[in-house]
This record gives sequence, C-alpha cells and structure tokens, in this order.
Amino acid sequence: MAQHNLTELDAVLMVARRGKFRAAAIELGVSTTALSNAVGKLERALGVRLFNRTTRSVSLTEAGQRFVDQVAPAVREIHEAMEAARSQQAAPSGTLRINAFPTAAREIFASLVLPFHRLHPQVHFDIVTEGRLVDIVAGGFDLGVRSTDRVPVDTIALPFGGARRNVVVGAPSYLEARGTPMTPQDLVAHACLRVRLPNGAIHRWPFEKDGQSIHIDVDGGLTLDEASLARTAALASMGLTLAMEFDVRDDIDAGRLVRVLEDWTPTLPPLSLYYPSRRNPTAAFKAFIDFARRQG
Repeated sequence: MAQHNLTELDAVLMVARRGKFRAAAIELGVSTTALSNAVGKLERALGVRLFNRTTRSVSLTEAGQRFVDQVAPAVREIHEAMEAARSQQAAPSGTLRINAFPTAAREIFASLVLPFHRLHPQVHFDIVTEGRLVDIVAGGFDLGVRSTDRVPVDTIALPFGGARRNVVVGAPSYLEARGTPMTPQDLVAHACLRVRLPNGAIHRWPFEKDGQSIHIDVDGGLTLDEASLARTAALASMGLTLAMEFDVRDDIDAGRLVRVLEDWTPTLPPLSLYYPSRRNPTAAFKAFIDFARRQG
C-alpha cells in the first residue's frame, strides 16, 4: 500500500472518529486544508462521498460508514505491523504522542520530556493538552498523563512525582493594599481571578481543613480559560489566583507572589503516565517508559 493511500485512510478514520475536520487535523498534526484534501482525494478515487458536510457538522454517509467499518481493522493491523518493525530498532526514534491536561503537561515537559529529548534527540514528541479526559487509543496517542485517581482502569499506570498542591497566591503589592485573607470566606472581599473549565463551568476553589471541605465560588473582574493568564494577572497585582504549586513555585521563591490560606489548601493525588498494553512497543516508547521509571 502506498504511503499516500495510508495517509488518506488515516485521515478518513480520524474524521469519522472525531466528527470534525479541525479536531481530526489537530490529532493528526496536519492542517485542516491538508486533511480535507486527503479525504477528498480518496473520495474521488473511490467515486463515492464518504461524509455529509455542513458548516456545523460532519457525518458519515451510509457508504462511508460501511467503508470505515471494513477498513478500520485492516488499517489497525497495518499500523501494528509497522510498530512491530519499529520495535526492532536499536536506537530510539520516531514520534511519541502524549495527551495531558495543561498543568500536567507543564510538569512532565520540564521533568521528563526535555531531559529525555536531550538524551534522544531523534525522538519527536507531539504533545496535545486538553482539559477533558480522552480515549488515548481512539485518539491515536501513545501515552496519557492524568491525576492518578483519574487514570482509566483498563490501562497501565506509572505514578510519577509526588503529591501536588493547589496554592492561593497574590502579589505583595496587592496584599499590602487589600489585606491577607485568613479563611476561605474572606475571599468575598477580594478580587479573584476566575478560571473557566473546558465544559464551560467556572472553577470553584476547593479548600479543606480539619476534615471540613468547602468550595468557594469566587468573584472578580477577570474570567480566564488558561492558568498562565491568571498567573500573569496575579503578578500584575490584579487579584488572587488559585494555581498549581508547580506553576508558581519560582515566583514564590523569588518573592513575586505570596502564598495565602496555606492551611486550607489540600494535597492532591500525584500524576501518572498511563498507556494501553502493547504487544510490540517501539524502541522510543520502551526507552521513555524506562526513563520515566528511573525519574519517578
């Protein structure tokens, strides 16, 4: 089978799986235009339309559904055969695709991916960050990274790092002007940087002390959907933010941000790398897992 034909089949299967060209293109690491061209080329070669396309949705035609049902197992076997061949490589190479939520991606990037890449520069990493929990097999990922308590039960988990913490922080100038909250209820008198979750809900700040657990729906003039923006705003004295300790540790050590409500911020489960059982792992995959075990 020619390489371009396999690429076109991968394109059709990913669009069928994700239901959107843009999402499928992101998964495959190509442009939406390139993906659409690949699907169109295969449709022209087959002489049949595989997808119904509208401005809002993409769905398989009846012929497309039959085609996907018949082709998917064969394409899976081809990729498994290619993976088996790559597993015989002496030196790690190729691509490792990792799915993680943003804060976890930042942790493994600094502590695992960069050190490993320095040792094995011929290994390419494709890291996709998402807040939602995805099926890494269906998404074509080699590995996922989540909190240990959120790892799917049908996968192999490799705990990494220690316990993590949320911290509430603010700039010294902000705290000097507005005072320091002593209890979570004191946050009602403060400007807080609100963060929107992937499902659209506003994140309620979790606190715990002496067995008492509460969630505070904070208020403030800025609502953001990215933790790094909240950190930037906090450094600019715009308010208090709830952050992962890892993300603001350097700011705390340098005195740019100050922790508050320390006795109210609970410990969180550690991270885990997780992956499905693999019959023929590539040399790159085996080397990365071994490296993670040594570092963990």
